[in-house]
Amino acid sequence: MKKKVLGLTVFAALWSLNMLAGGLLHNTNQHIAFVRMMARGASNEIDAVYSNPAGTAFMDDGWQLSLNIQSAFQTRNVTTTFPLFTEENHTRQFKGNAAAPVLPSLYATYKKDRWTLSGFFGVTGGGGKCSFDHGLPMFDAAVMSGIYAKTAALPTGPLMPTAYDISTAMKGRQYVFGGQFGAAFRILPGLSAFAGMRMNYFNGNQSGYITAKLKGAEQTLANIVLDCDQTGWGITPILGVNYKWRALTLAAKYEFKTNLNIENDTKTLTAEPAEFRSALADFEDGVNTPSDLPSVLYVAAGYEFIPHKLRGTVEFHWYDDKHAEMAGDKQKALRHGTYEVLAGLEWDINKMFTVSAGFQNTDYGLTDAYQSHTSFACDSYSIGLGAAANITSHIKVNIGYFWTNYKDYNKTVAAGTPGYCGTTLAGSDTFSRTNKVFGMGIDYKF
Repeated sequence: MKKKVLGLTVFAALWSLNMLAGGLLHNTNQHIAFVRMMARGASNEIDAVYSNPAGTAFMDDGWQLSLNIQSAFQTRNVTTTFPLFTEENHTRQFKGNAAAPVLPSLYATYKKDRWTLSGFFGVTGGGGKCSFDHGLPMFDAAVMSGIYAKTAALPTGPLMPTAYDISTAMKGRQYVFGGQFGAAFRILPGLSAFAGMRMNYFNGNQSGYITAKLKGAEQTLANIVLDCDQTGWGITPILGVNYKWRALTLAAKYEFKTNLNIENDTKTLTAEPAEFRSALADFEDGVNTPSDLPSVLYVAAGYEFIPHKLRGTVEFHWYDDKHAEMAGDKQKALRHGTYEVLAGLEWDINKMFTVSAGFQNTDYGLTDAYQSHTSFACDSYSIGLGAAANITSHIKVNIGYFWTNYKDYNKTVAAGTPGYCGTTLAGSDTFSRTNKVFGMGIDYKF
């Protein structure tokens, strides 16, 4: 078998299944107040446990709890042009569907005088399952070109794609569960600080198969099967500060880089012909793959334009992705870390009802070298809408909806070495995504 076939990069990257808002690996919307307003970095309410932990020092004394449930649905599509594809214009579409019907998060605070203790649990990264029921272009292109190269010397000429059938499918699952604990202290009447940590546990799976068989015969040209569970854990130290002066609130939070290695527990790894096995080395049982969570800086300014009536917040997020180790050192291919700009408004119609809206723009610093079929991102902007209702003096209900508009990313690979997916042939991809999130939650003051 020729070198081209051995270059098959099947399942060569970890899935990036970030289902919510945030950077490449974070879910920043953990409370429905974020879903309906987006910019919550200057909050002094229960959602501040995650978005502005130092702000919890300005909450009311006593216990507060919050339970939130979100449902997220995405599509992840790749439209590929490759010379061996048999469709019109040699263009084939690969459709992926990702869903997380139930994403819970739980908050708790206890405040007494100048001290506030807080805790949080949620899905802080990943958060869903993604299935490509008809595979991905990297599989089809690599197998097709490999069969072509292997049979090129036959008297009848190389086998063309019309002579055999390829069946492929792939699915991935990825969750990062986060448990956060910390304390805020009110240093001065208008100044508070926070210190805490978040324990992160990664649980995921990658599985799929590729088979190629001659039409009208049982001869198998290629057969690859993978089923790999992956786990890992890491700790994130967190610092925060909050300053209030009259109607103005200034806040910042810094999350340190989390060193996270993911270990394989491989149930099935089949490669026929045997030469394909080397291309699956990253998924051998017991192999560790780096997947650090980057350090993140959040800064926000909130202002109450009309006391107890109209509030607004602007916010900036920076994720230091360039210094967070990823599988295959993909972080080095980024132009810069992720930048996010957020803005939101909240209006109390009366003592019972509040409405809000918000906006977020995300720039990942993407390059062709970073994008892959199993892990791609698209720059985007999101819009959130929603409302809150004070059912009683103890109970508030939040409801929100946001959707994300992604900018398609186009990538073209010229013929040569290595060429498209290591085939030496030319090829091009258009990556596209959609995202919709709905959520509902309840806050309770004792």
